[in-house]
Amino acid sequence: MEEKKSGFSLVSILLIILLITIIGSAIFLVITITRTIDSALSPVQSVNKMLSTQVSQLLNPTPTVIPDPITIIREVQSLARLETIQYSVEKIITAEVNQGVLGPLFGDRLLLVAHGFVIAGVDLAAISPDDLRLADDILYVTLPEAEVFVATLNNERSYVYDRSTGVLRKSDQDLETAARRVAEQEILKGAIEDGILEQAQMNAEIFLERLFNTLGYMRVVFE
Repeated sequence: MEEKKSGFSLVSILLIILLITIIGSAIFLVITITRTIDSALSPVQSVNKMLSTQVSQLLNPTPTVIPDPITIIREVQSLARLETIQYSVEKIITAEVNQGVLGPLFGDRLLLVAHGFVIAGVDLAAISPDDLRLADDILYVTLPEAEVFVATLNNERSYVYDRSTGVLRKSDQDLETAARRVAEQEILKGAIEDGILEQAQMNAEIFLERLFNTLGYMRVVFE
């Protein structure tokens, strides 16, 4: 009876070892097959990814801007402008065509939020020796009138807030251009009406008086 028990135990152990070996081989085979499939599919996935990228680039191309390598300088001019004030202006511009009863069909309308700036000051190059005279320790100065040097849009901050185009009409490409042109005119007009030239003249006189004081002319009169 003891020999039978030992034989049975030995056979059981051998069967367990054999079963473990078979299971291990099966697991190794599955892992090997999986890795082989992944390796086979990897080039296909790379090709699909590359094709997706190329399709995306075709549908949403990045614009290429190529400046001409030749630069032509037409004129060089010396300036002696004293910029004394700058206005930052915001203006709402509405541009429209064919607005009326048939507007929903044939109209085109946009709302432009325009940001711009205006710079004014005095052109010191216009001062001649006759504009400066000294009498009784008083320096009399005749300044040229203040003028606007720059009045332009800030294109980075200006944008179309809203646009509506009739269902039977193509959007007018020149409508925004016209709106921006009018915006520049309105920004300049608004700054002038607000007194930018008067303020520029006053600031120029204050600045130049301090400059003349440092040069030894303690009493300065602007005519």
